[in-house]
Amino acid sequence: MTELAAPSLWQVTRRVGALYAEASRFSRNFVRGKLLTDPATPAVLRLAAAHGGFGEVADLGCGRGQVGLALLMAGLAERVLGLDLDAGKIQDARAAARGLPARFEVADLGAAAVPRCDTAVIFDVLLQMPEAAQRALLERMAAAARRRVVIRAFDPSRGWRARLGAVTEDWARVIRRDGTGLRPLPLRELAAPLEAAGFRISVTPCWGWTPLPNVMLVAEAP
Repeated sequence: MTELAAPSLWQVTRRVGALYAEASRFSRNFVRGKLLTDPATPAVLRLAAAHGGFGEVADLGCGRGQVGLALLMAGLAERVLGLDLDAGKIQDARAAARGLPARFEVADLGAAAVPRCDTAVIFDVLLQMPEAAQRALLERMAAAARRRVVIRAFDPSRGWRARLGAVTEDWARVIRRDGTGLRPLPLRELAAPLEAAGFRISVTPCWGWTPLPNVMLVAEAP
């Protein structure tokens, strides 16, 4: 494995942002803002660089596809397949990825097959699913990923951060009017299906400047 230099976040954001020229103003601003301000963006770019790239990436709950495309534009992924339930976001992702080795599909992660990949990435999705569905998806990810699984997870054991995060999510649900409850599994339960498949687990803080209890759980294949 050859470690690569971590790319400049500003440069990656500028290159990825240019791909969304045909998207709505809201989508363009969302993509740029998300890449620049979400602590997960530099964290996943550094992680991919440290591993010499992520190879073929399955981005689960990809939204508008900005994370997968950031990995591609930084030279840290060979190919990306993104899955998300929101057809409008997938439309934005497909338009942005035109001509690139990336494909985006509408899929319900509660039932969809996880494509074979080198690295499976999932951010902020599991906690929105019923507990049984979370465990089933983790098992499918473990079976599909040849090298690693990367999860940005909500850690309910992080004291005041977890309490504040739960309140923040409650308000977000009211604004979205989606009625979806927060169901974060303890990290040991998130890790269990991956450990059972032989993966080695590491956890590092991923809250950056935010008061939220987010961590990066990385499962490496033996």
